[in-house]
Amino acid sequence: MFNVEIVDSFYEKEKPFFSCTNQQSLLDAMRLQGVRIKYACKVGGCGLCKIKVVEGEYRRGTCSVSGLPYDERLQNYTLACKTYPTSDMKILIQI
Repeated sequence: MFNVEIVDSFYEKEKPFFSCTNQQSLLDAMRLQGVRIKYACKVGGCGLCKIKVVEGEYRRGTCSVSGLPYDERLQNYTLACKTYPTSDMKILIQI
């Protein structure tokens, strides 16, 4: 089980975090634990659940290039629906 801290300025006062296993996507863990995030398709195609990983390691499942272009992947952006933590993490999310 890994801890994921949200470092988004929207949450600046409370600095929430949630727990996630390496078999669970960040999106599924956020939804189960009441963390708000935009999403639609849940299969890596639309790009609405895009987040930026500030710190930590993860495994990324298959994502559409239209939802997550290669240049954004190089800048540590990923889709929460296709991201599985392999360590504790810090992320930025768009609300």
